[in-house]
Amino acid sequence: MLDPVPAARPAVGLAARCTRALLSPWSRLSLLVVVLLAAAVTMLLFEPQRLLTGGWPGRLSGGAVAVTLFGAVYGVCTVAFVPRPLLNVAAGALFGSQAGLAAALAGTVLGAGVSFALGRVLGQDALRTLLRGRWLRAADGQLSRHGFRSMMALRLFPGVPFAAANYCAAVSRMRCPAFLAATGLGSVPNTAAYVVAGSTASSPSSPAFLAAMGFIVLTGAGAAVVAWRRRHRLTE
Repeated sequence: MLDPVPAARPAVGLAARCTRALLSPWSRLSLLVVVLLAAAVTMLLFEPQRLLTGGWPGRLSGGAVAVTLFGAVYGVCTVAFVPRPLLNVAAGALFGSQAGLAAALAGTVLGAGVSFALGRVLGQDALRTLLRGRWLRAADGQLSRHGFRSMMALRLFPGVPFAAANYCAAVSRMRCPAFLAATGLGSVPNTAAYVVAGSTASSPSSPAFLAAMGFIVLTGAGAAVVAWRRRHRLTE
């Protein structure tokens, strides 16, 4: 009687090679790119900015369920590269300052966590092999050794794109708990300013609206000045 085991070995070997190829770092990075492109295209097609113009269901304009649902939608939208200032203003306009801030911060942490997980699982192994430049290695070392402090600074600085900070942290060796804690705390000031602006937009002469807009303008101008000075030093 012929032994069926040797005949099965080539198939087993082929399956193992296919599995290794599919789970290789570059295959996972390709999957990450596809997921992010699909998210961006979905954002363009569905136009989530319609939340600002009455697209949110009227029966979900208040209450804990509505706030929780909005926070979940907020998180998904940030993964799809929807600008956070737009979502923050929408949170304030729909739920007011306090509930709107809670929904926006919950969505911020949720979206950051999802992006971090995607980048860590699908992109870290492949992208770390590209960290050859001096500035890239320095940024990676800073995030890996001083994760909480570095991420807190990035969140407080309004000129750093939200998605870029998420994926840079994911590629580094920064720990997830420190990343989420720094994101939640560091996002409070700018998120609160946009939420208050959205909640008081119907009274543009109110002190709260003027204070929120003044904070947004000042921090934006400060970020532009810091970015220009750093760019000027690099070109010297």
